[in-house]
Parts: sequence; structure tokens; C-alpha cells
Amino acid sequence: MSPRTAPVTRRDMMRAALTTAVVVGTSAAVAPIVLADPAPAAAPAPAPAAPRGTFDEVYRGRRIQGGPVPVRYASARGAAPASGPGVEISIDGRPLHVMRRADGSYLSLVNHYRSFPTPLEAARAAVDEIGTAQLSTASFHHH
Repeated sequence: MSPRTAPVTRRDMMRAALTTAVVVGTSAAVAPIVLADPAPAAAPAPAPAAPRGTFDEVYRGRRIQGGPVPVRYASARGAAPASGPGVEISIDGRPLHVMRRADGSYLSLVNHYRSFPTPLEAARAAVDEIGTAQLSTASFHHH
């Protein structure tokens, strides 16, 4: 004996048509998202504005040069490195290591307990502090 199959009703046909329409419609809507190239990583939050301009002057017989430079920062757990503004300063051709503080002021390794509103003022204060001595040529960061 063979089992009897129920006749296909109009309701069954409508249900099958609706299911097919939903699947096809969803596929058409999702296809551009699935087939698109991966989106680029979100841009990092804007960094504080870079120090304005460069400077090159002789102060108390010492040549001070400096200005903004781009800096790449390491980021956490596999995220792309970020970049932001930095500053590079030299006194008589030797680097003066300067760091920007969270409040926007600057400090140097020569005057690390005082902050200055601009990199140039930090450099002048360093010249005042070191007098006729030379800055060390030692590198503090290895790349």
C-alpha cells in the first residue's frame, strides 16, 4: 500500500510563493553588502592640532630649529597604528626631546618639571638651563 498524498491546495501554493518571494527579496537586499569590499577601518579620533609653523633662530648664541612632524603611535591589540602631530627640536643640531602634555603645553627632558605653551619656549628654556653644555646625542627610542 502506498501512502496517500494530500492534494496541493491553493493555500499551499500561496505559502510556497510567499516563502520564495521572501528568500529572493532578502537575497537581493543582502547581496550588495555581502559582495562589497570590506569597509576601511574607522578613522581615529582627530588629534590635537599640530604646533604651528617651524622655527629656526639663534638664541643666546645657540641655534634652535624645530617644527611639527607626523608621528606614528602603536595601538592596542592588532588595530592599525594611529598617527598624530609631534614636534622635533634641535639645539646646535642635537635633538632636544620634547613631549606634548594633555593640556597642550610642552615639556623637555631638560626642563621636565615645567611646562611651556609652545615648543619654541621649551627650547629657549632648555638653552637657558644648559648654558654652554651640549645636549647628548643618545637615542631614547629604537625603531
